[in-house]
Amino acid sequence: MRTRISATTPDTGPAEGPSSLLRRTLRLALPLLLVGCGSLLGAQGLSYGPFTLNAFAKGEWGRNSNQGADAQLYPLENKQRVWADQLVVGHPYGTETRHVTLFQPWLGVKFDIGGGFKLSALVSQRWRDGNNDIPGFMYEENVAISHENYGSLRIGKMTTRAWSIADYPYGTNVGLADQWGASGAGYGLNTRAIRYTAPTLDFNEGDLVLEGTYDRGTTAFKIHKPRFIELYGQYHKGDLVVDAMIQDTRNGTPMAWGHGPFTGLTPFPKDDAKLGGSGQGIAMVMARYELNSRWQLSGGLRRNHWSGAYAVITDPNAPAQWNDMFNVNWDGTLNGVANPGYAATSVDGFAGLRYKWTKLSAWIAIERLGKASTANPSERGQSNYAIFNTAGLQYEVGRGLAVYASLGMVAYGRLGLSPMSMPGNSAFTGVDSRITKTGNWFLIGAVYVL
Repeated sequence: MRTRISATTPDTGPAEGPSSLLRRTLRLALPLLLVGCGSLLGAQGLSYGPFTLNAFAKGEWGRNSNQGADAQLYPLENKQRVWADQLVVGHPYGTETRHVTLFQPWLGVKFDIGGGFKLSALVSQRWRDGNNDIPGFMYEENVAISHENYGSLRIGKMTTRAWSIADYPYGTNVGLADQWGASGAGYGLNTRAIRYTAPTLDFNEGDLVLEGTYDRGTTAFKIHKPRFIELYGQYHKGDLVVDAMIQDTRNGTPMAWGHGPFTGLTPFPKDDAKLGGSGQGIAMVMARYELNSRWQLSGGLRRNHWSGAYAVITDPNAPAQWNDMFNVNWDGTLNGVANPGYAATSVDGFAGLRYKWTKLSAWIAIERLGKASTANPSERGQSNYAIFNTAGLQYEVGRGLAVYASLGMVAYGRLGLSPMSMPGNSAFTGVDSRITKTGNWFLIGAVYVL
């Protein structure tokens, strides 16, 4: 089968000219400058009248074992496409240097409009290594009205609770931000959403916050209309915090990337009549508990569900010929449908222990992405699992600046396609489960929060 570039793969565009190269260099340098100057600045954000500006910047460098860049024969292909399984025979792999910079500002504005009501707006974007983190998508671009007695109503683009809270504080605090937050069947960015957050309730001698989010995705789909629902609750009592969320979705892009945007079945609404519907969702609970002033225990459990999505050529004359499919039995049939997609479920979990002494923190953590249950007769990663272990130290320099170092390792259950909860076969660590079962890494970094 000849290669076909994924419909969701962004076009890299023409070669950069001097001006665009300069802009990209400045974007890449800005977070590093902020990290370097963090100790000279305050860490409470900036405010001017009704406006507030907050930001974070991070620079990270590491050495990772068992790296095999471009080991996949068609490196830009989605893991769900069978021709993406092929590797370059004899391709070398070994220890390599990896680095990343992240920069994200939040610009907010708030007005008191009388009667206890407040009107606010928020805009935010994240840059990774000088480029938009997810090309074509904003992190926050929304307006809200709120009242102490009635709660708040927010409309626009926003991050989901399932990704944002799994990423921070849970994953970040124990070195598992990507492995935990960006895996599984959830979505991370809402594109056309409305969110209602109820006033804080007194419940069982603690505080309870309840919230619901609805997103209609890409409205140009008329047959397979996208629909996203997320229910979220947080219970806080003394030293215990419990966060629980459910996502139930229809006709978003089939994926196992918990950071991804919710839009439609493909990037092209003209494909609507050629596709079958699909859905996916998660049920997740996470908790953290302060054992005492120094020790914090945290953990989470997540159930993933995918309906599966069959594979079909949507435009034989376009470079992106195929739809976005999931868990396909390639060259098979089911009820007369060629290349059918099968439903699958899996369970993932993590646990971490963090110790804090004055300005120094230390942590250890473990995460397991589990095997999946599916009736698919072909192997698409359902028989594999992954275990991640991390240990690290962080020192609070002050004024919003912190430096850290971390060790980690990954172990797969078998050689072959990665677990179904992972978006790619070498996701998060660069260790490809088709090449080796284990890998490890060491990294150092600095983060500055304004």
